[in-house]
Amino acid sequence: MVSRFNTFAEKIGVDLGTANVLIYVHGRGIIVNEPSVLAVNTRTNEVLAVGEDAKKMVGKTPAHIVATRPLVDGIISDFEATEKMLKYFFDKVRKGRLAFFSRPYVVIGVPLDITEVEKKAVEDAVFSAGAKEVFLIEEVTAAAIGAGLPIQEATASMIIDIGGGTTDIAVLSLGGVVTSKSLRIAGDEFNRDILTYAREKYNLLLGERMAEEIKIGIGSVIPLEEPISMPMRGRDLSTGLPKEIIVGDVEIRDVLMRSVRGIVEYIREVLEMTPPDLVADIYRKGMVLTGGGALIRGLDELIAQEVKVPVYVADDPLSAVVRGTGIVLQDLALLKEISIPSAQ
Repeated sequence: MVSRFNTFAEKIGVDLGTANVLIYVHGRGIIVNEPSVLAVNTRTNEVLAVGEDAKKMVGKTPAHIVATRPLVDGIISDFEATEKMLKYFFDKVRKGRLAFFSRPYVVIGVPLDITEVEKKAVEDAVFSAGAKEVFLIEEVTAAAIGAGLPIQEATASMIIDIGGGTTDIAVLSLGGVVTSKSLRIAGDEFNRDILTYAREKYNLLLGERMAEEIKIGIGSVIPLEEPISMPMRGRDLSTGLPKEIIVGDVEIRDVLMRSVRGIVEYIREVLEMTPPDLVADIYRKGMVLTGGGALIRGLDELIAQEVKVPVYVADDPLSAVVRGTGIVLQDLALLKEISIPSAQ
């Protein structure tokens, strides 16, 4: 751990998510917020597109072009693709900057249950992308800091971070995680639930983007004041021809509840493991939702009803983790306190 940052070095905070990459640059704010997707020409090994441009290619490429998501369940599954993606985003951040800004210090969030091998893969990818020094902090800790929770005080701060690949649930106090659970039920699982439902109920094969559009467009977990619906388009598995079905919020709510019940059950388990004095704090202060999954209509109300504790959605929950890394970049003492040991 360095005792201080080089005055002239760029300082970058990274939320390397399964669904999105967000990058915060000290003094400049959030510079990158793009999908974690990379498109490569397999004939030439050339990177054709990264981020939003690559996401538009998913499901629409010829055989020699592969649009891939190099992270699965919050973990690097394709090291080379992750390295290329990060290098592209780092170059984008440094574009037009002076030469001495070329080797940044990087604070990056990692999942709660990351192994030493997975930790080393993250560090190696960030170093290979051009970092001078890499510091790892747990994503839930970064999310709690980004949401404005007083994690260093002797009181409970409970965070539920629902990302693309994982949901991390944790109770923090005095700068550390007291109790926690990490589960592979999150945004991607909600999409898979919709894909399965369309195939089983309507014999309709959907693309991943269509499933995600439906989740965002009409997804909810409590009854809405006004019913909403939208078209669900795909290929009829019987005829092989295009097909459109109009689906409503009630149908999709029933579909999403299969996975949401699992998240609620894990929240109960974390509360059961938490020391009584901290549970009393949580009962008084409530818990906070972050991540893209926090935007599902009514999720905060449903969890509050189920666990009898107030639940709040953080301001801009999608960027809570990267905003937390940005705050840590400005406080070296806090970084020393909350960073986890390197695998190097």
